[in-house]
Amino acid sequence: MLKLGENQTLTVARRTEHGVYLTDREDGEEVLLPRHYLTGREQEGDSLEVFLYLDSEDRPVATTDQPKLRLHEVGRLTVCATGKLGAFLDWGLPKDLFLPYANQTTPVRKGQEILCAPILDKSGRLAATMNVYEWLETGSRFRAGDWTEGTAYEKSGNFGIFVAVEDRYSALLPRKELTRDVAVGEKLRVRVTRVLPDGRLDLSLRETAVRQMDEDAEKLLSYLSKNGTIPFTDKAEPSLIRNTFAMSKNEFKRAVGHLLKEGRIAIGTDRIEKKD
Repeated sequence: MLKLGENQTLTVARRTEHGVYLTDREDGEEVLLPRHYLTGREQEGDSLEVFLYLDSEDRPVATTDQPKLRLHEVGRLTVCATGKLGAFLDWGLPKDLFLPYANQTTPVRKGQEILCAPILDKSGRLAATMNVYEWLETGSRFRAGDWTEGTAYEKSGNFGIFVAVEDRYSALLPRKELTRDVAVGEKLRVRVTRVLPDGRLDLSLRETAVRQMDEDAEKLLSYLSKNGTIPFTDKAEPSLIRNTFAMSKNEFKRAVGHLLKEGRIAIGTDRIEKKD
């Protein structure tokens, strides 16, 4: 059986002026390896390792070149053109890989490098998708507390931001951890907060609570030094706190409590002031 998007070892069946036809020993299907890929030493019965994809007329064709990504491999490809139906990605072969609009988790532009994976669409044709959740690995080496890097590849109003850690492992930045807007495609520095039983990772953009409290307290003191007062208290709306300091209401309250305990601030009815 011929397998699109994958490497296969096939047998030289016959030679023509256009190249050689390769066959699968099991069912006898044939595919053309164009003559510009030939060395001139190929003989009937020889075994050749090739990659299979569809040519410009959607016919299976073999090549000895290797694409940048194979079927279901997750990685980065560059957008070389956009059109009415989607975008085209440079994956190292003569025919670019099509990325339909339906498979985009955010609009893309020419020259942009995106995280994606080749798949077979409902018609059995090769295409790309930016929703790589299904193709990410779950058996990572990470432990809770480790810092690493990842790429945000999809937003969910219910769950948060889906992240590909090291562009390879399946992870989630939960909604409660979002202290700022994160764009799809953004590269993130993240901390592993939990390794789930199935191997997937939960992440945070921030330090552990104790360390983060010290950083947040210094951020508040810096703001007070520059502006004189914070024009709200720890009873403010979470969105106001998040937009001003990029921290959650609980993180803000911890930092305020820490500074209050040390006697470095005073809290009024509608503001926070720095003590001399």
